[in-house]
Amino acid sequence: MSLTDRRQILGGLAATATVLGAPYVSAQAQPHVIVIGGGFGGATCARFLHRAGIKVTLIEENATYTSCPFSNLVIHGSREISAQQFSYDALKSEGITIVAQRAQSVDGDARRVTLNDGTTLTYDRLILSPGIDMRFDALPGYDAASAELMPHAWKAGAQTVLLRRQLEAMEDGGLVVMSVPANPYRCPPGPYERASLIAHYLKTKKPKSKLIVLDAKDQFSKQKLFQEAWANLYPDHLEYVPLAAGGKTTEVIASDKTVVTEFSRYTAAVANIIPPQQAGKIAQLAGAADRTGWCPIDPMTFESKLRPNMHVIGDAAIMGAMPKSAFAANAQAKLCAQTVAQLLRGETPAEPKLVNTCYSLVAPDYGISVAGVYRPGNGVFVDIEGAGGTSPLTAPQDVRTREAAYSNAWFGIITAEVFG
Repeated sequence: MSLTDRRQILGGLAATATVLGAPYVSAQAQPHVIVIGGGFGGATCARFLHRAGIKVTLIEENATYTSCPFSNLVIHGSREISAQQFSYDALKSEGITIVAQRAQSVDGDARRVTLNDGTTLTYDRLILSPGIDMRFDALPGYDAASAELMPHAWKAGAQTVLLRRQLEAMEDGGLVVMSVPANPYRCPPGPYERASLIAHYLKTKKPKSKLIVLDAKDQFSKQKLFQEAWANLYPDHLEYVPLAAGGKTTEVIASDKTVVTEFSRYTAAVANIIPPQQAGKIAQLAGAADRTGWCPIDPMTFESKLRPNMHVIGDAAIMGAMPKSAFAANAQAKLCAQTVAQLLRGETPAEPKLVNTCYSLVAPDYGISVAGVYRPGNGVFVDIEGAGGTSPLTAPQDVRTREAAYSNAWFGIITAEVFG
């Protein structure tokens, strides 16, 4: 994929603002759509539904949204957590109804959402965009209490800052251990970007220290690009242990920050444990998640395969080849808004096509990316062969610098569109 293609993808973010077409018109009472979750998926969907003339309520318990994209730079120490935080003021000023409470339960038969204060709201269509929750039952020894000693930092916020502070407090020469789960999880290349930026921090700030990455799989997104960069930039500061070499974590002992694999034990000065994940809790309570913990959907409409009149977008949904990313959630949200508007008008949605681009920083001035194009197939989203691609291998530094600049541009564009 060329750099020109990347410029076109960035421009396409703004172009998709026109996808909804005509506002909703009906002689009947105006239908009500509830969106639960105010991240890149939910906030986008609420905004585009509102612009289509549909009555929409966004339920989000947090007053500000803390972005996971770019939070690895907070851990690296080159960005403050405040730069990751976005308010909902712009959505409110547009006239979108925002309920700052937690959705306590969903009655799909009655089409009713109960809030944590006991208030109930009824809907015609419900859109779930609850993100992810950690599966604290999946890794022996790792629970919510352990995460305060060995942070996951896979939900941006206090955990992100905690991991950064631990790295800053570590003595030069200390060992950092990262544990990466098997698929699926939020942001497939995210752990490897984090590993890169931690290695950069160690190289520049604590050169006697080292990072060991323990992985529960042998293959990962942008693998050749990451490993090329690691060999060139961090040969003394990053060691990668795949599944085949005993990289799967089988247990953690939080009291002394020990990480256990099938063949070895590592006692770390700082341990970053990324556990297995599942769809956010409200999706479980709504009955939209299956035994995998994730939500199967019809790729034509994003409607739940388990619960009628519910749609699921973003990280919580089973999207097949389409990864769990902010770019993907934003793209899905726009199409879901269009689809719901069409369904409410009694129209049949056309087959969707979706694009995802994911940028990663291997160093603050070294970027790489992957893009894909997807369509419905076999009940999920499948790759369109020949579309998309990755950054080139063995590219000169000026190419990597431009990719880093594109990454920054993408983040500015998407956050302005969603929250600005």
